[in-house]
Amino acid sequence: MEIISKFTVGSDQGIDYLFSVMRPYIRNRYQEIISPEKIEEYLAEYVEYKKMINVLNDLSTQLIMVFVDDEPVGYCLFKSGSSYSGSPEGKRMTEIIDFALLPEYDLPEVRQSLWNKSRSAITFTDSIWINTTENDPIVRFFKDLGFLFVKDTVLKNFSVPSGIFELELK
Repeated sequence: MEIISKFTVGSDQGIDYLFSVMRPYIRNRYQEIISPEKIEEYLAEYVEYKKMINVLNDLSTQLIMVFVDDEPVGYCLFKSGSSYSGSPEGKRMTEIIDFALLPEYDLPEVRQSLWNKSRSAITFTDSIWINTTENDPIVRFFKDLGFLFVKDTVLKNFSVPSGIFELELK
């Protein structure tokens, strides 16, 4: 099994790679807490080419994709200069918008490859944070990396209870 994590740009091919993982990941990830109709409404409205190209053309946003045997199986989408409500003023922060792996590829070596490449790209920041639900399988991984729970909040995309987890770097 060959695992490669690399930067991906907002080209047609890059968006195709991203959506080939994002759509099934979102369906699978939220199926137990969100109705299939709400998930499909969300995908139709937000997982859309023009919107994603605009997101990726923002210079503060980066996309890392992980490939197994040349097939896209996960991604990390992150944004520098993004802070959460109530975060300390003047702190340089980077938000992990999404850290997603297809369930059949959510293996330690794939997860670690995606994290290593993402972490090496996240520089000049005081902390990294993510807003996710407590039942997200990736929470254990982030806690093992040293992320700490900061506060309860609501997940923007589906308005469900979530938590902010943060890793202090400096």
